[in-house]
Amino acid sequence: MAFDFDLFVIGAGSGGVRASRISAQYGARVAVAEDLYLGGTCVNVGCVPKKLFVYASEFSQSFHSATGFGWNVGDSSFTWETLRDNKTEEISRLNGIYGTMLDRAGVTTINGFASIVDPHTVKVGDKTYSAERILIATGGWPNKPSFPGAEHTITSNDIFSLKSWPKSVLVHGGGYIAVEFAGIFDGLGCDTELLYRKELFLRGFDKEVREFVAKQMSLRDLRLSFNTDIQSIEKLDDGRLKVTLVSNDGETSERLVDAVFTAIGRKPKTSGLGLDTCGVEVDAKGYIKVNDGFQTNVPSIFALGDVVGRMELTPVALAEGMALAKHWFDGQPLKVGYDNIPTAVFCQPNIGTVGLSEEQAKERGINIQVFASEFRAMKNTLSGSQERTLMKLIVDASNDKVIGAHMVGPDAGEIIQGLAIAIKAGASKADFDETIGIHPTSAEEFVTMREPRS
Repeated sequence: MAFDFDLFVIGAGSGGVRASRISAQYGARVAVAEDLYLGGTCVNVGCVPKKLFVYASEFSQSFHSATGFGWNVGDSSFTWETLRDNKTEEISRLNGIYGTMLDRAGVTTINGFASIVDPHTVKVGDKTYSAERILIATGGWPNKPSFPGAEHTITSNDIFSLKSWPKSVLVHGGGYIAVEFAGIFDGLGCDTELLYRKELFLRGFDKEVREFVAKQMSLRDLRLSFNTDIQSIEKLDDGRLKVTLVSNDGETSERLVDAVFTAIGRKPKTSGLGLDTCGVEVDAKGYIKVNDGFQTNVPSIFALGDVVGRMELTPVALAEGMALAKHWFDGQPLKVGYDNIPTAVFCQPNIGTVGLSEEQAKERGINIQVFASEFRAMKNTLSGSQERTLMKLIVDASNDKVIGAHMVGPDAGEIIQGLAIAIKAGASKADFDETIGIHPTSAEEFVTMREPRS
């Protein structure tokens, strides 16, 4: 049977664009359909604009710190419209780059919502296209809470285009998105409170890291309210929100705020795709089931990225898209490694982590040594900031291999990226010890920790 395309990709996010572009460069006939924006969540309402907002929010602290170094900065103010519109211009530039990359690679870009008609047919608008393979790369979408008044909340999809910046906000959630935006709101002048229904946020990260971050965030103006959830929201005539909170022991209280930002997780974006029509199986949470080759139970239909619910990170989707393209159209072995994937949380201070946490290592029965250092960075001595830095190494005592590295402090993501290479390559604690540090830097602490804590 002759198909219109060798590969039809639904979703032009990070994974979909990478799979499309590389496949086309190997000579495949490729189409990609997108109904929202090129670049997906990361470029438009995720990693990229969020990091720009983090940069913006850090200036307030920098202005304050500059005094100790002899700078008289004077009065400063934040203009939301400037940040919002400059961000929009930058995202538009990136959208254009994605479009150009696809065009130059020979990919056919189709604007519109795509749905699967049968194992080899996709419909976009009133047109149908046939393909030997169909790849679903539609990503995820923010969950909305179910309490009364939830329609008055905003999510990460909304925050980057608000008409006005709130003066007060409740951040609802305990994952990395909630923690990051709590820092953004606080740094951009909002009266900020973070609510989380459990005893400590950032579940899944090293416990010591979680506790340390909570302590450091509490040094700022923002408030952390754990074991607390939202019961209801009422919108008042003046536009403000009256929020009723309930603690885990049943006590209620009220807050009056301009906005409630909710970040309680994400779900796979599969509505309307036609999965039921062709019998593609999903799990209990709605994620598409795939095998090690990203193949669904329908042999011609594949899926990758956030929609399959493995490691929901942009670089992982990129790696999956690259691996599939090389496998399909260049005959290379299909291999994506999910061990020792580094990640960062751009809260303030930043978190960088790679490998196992202390708790994970113990759960696996590994006999470990823990090396840790907590200190006040040199920059904070003259600035007067009391913020501290934490660095931590987890070492397998049986073979001296470093199996985890964690940091809380400025530029943690930048520093951990380099350590991730060493850990991926199997570096030992002795290798770290024999490496000469760069002085004076915070990063040198990773090669000067000599005495294990346990």
